Amino acid sequence: MIISDLVRLEDFIASAKKGLKIGVTVDLQKQYVSQKIHTGNTEELKREVNMYLLLGIFAFKIGSEERKISKVYLFGSAEESAKDARINTNIANARLQEDYKRLAAANISVEEKLF
Repeated sequence: MIISDLVRLEDFIASAKKGLKIGVTVDLQKQYVSQKIHTGNTEELKREVNMYLLLGIFAFKIGSEERKISKVYLFGSAEESAKDARINTNIANARLQEDYKRLAAANISVEEKLF
């Protein structure tokens, strides 16, 4: 098995289900991004939308090799209300917990962290 061939969370889960011993750690991040959008049909009418991404950075280890992959669990507006931010965080945590369950079912143990 070449670790560079594994590019998605699903690839690691499938390999673990086939008996491969895989270790993993996760780092959760909130990254802010700005996206330029067209508000009309002309180039002069551009504006920026400030957003954020809730990311899980998974560091998988097979033997002495390590591969990091990231997964976006949610994107939201940087200008959303505190209530909407809490709702979005809960949604991202629910999605992340589903992946933790999938990893556990494949015998990949991970210290569970939440956003």
